[in-house]
Amino acid sequence: MLCQIIPEKCIACGLCQIKAPERFDYYDNGIVKFKETDALSLTIPGTKQTIPADILEAYRHCPTRAILLSEDTKK
Repeated sequence: MLCQIIPEKCIACGLCQIKAPERFDYYDNGIVKFKETDALSLTIPGTKQTIPADILEAYRHCPTRAILLSEDTKK
């Protein structure tokens, strides 16, 4: 799966880090970023049925859809 961050949509509410603290962090201005990289997309092992629960919860709870999940087409 491909997890993407859309910084322009992020309102810095903090729900993604609450739901997935090992995956998401913030820049100084409060905008979401991946914890280990400044990249805007990250390949996550799994399928729609097996994606890690914390990432799925962060995606589901983002009020502005600043986190997107899609099939990784670069396989």
